[in-house]
Amino acid sequence: MPSKKLSCKTGLKKCVIKKSVFDREVALCQKLSKENKGKCGWGKCKDCGVLLLLQKLYKGELIENKNEIKKLKNKILKI
Repeated sequence: MPSKKLSCKTGLKKCVIKKSVFDREVALCQKLSKENKGKCGWGKCKDCGVLLLLQKLYKGELIENKNEIKKLKNKILKI
């Protein structure tokens, strides 16, 4: 049986989560980041991968470039 290599792009597709879930979780990140000066119970927003995971699960976009990550986080969190 041939082994299938698992990667970040394996099965990458849009709308794995609902838009309402995506919007709610992004709004929660924005709120907590603003209220807690760039951090929440999970850590510092600048180092966090939650927004990237949400982007991947809802929009089907895999963002790995450091500049693109920073740009996305700045746009969403307005840092």
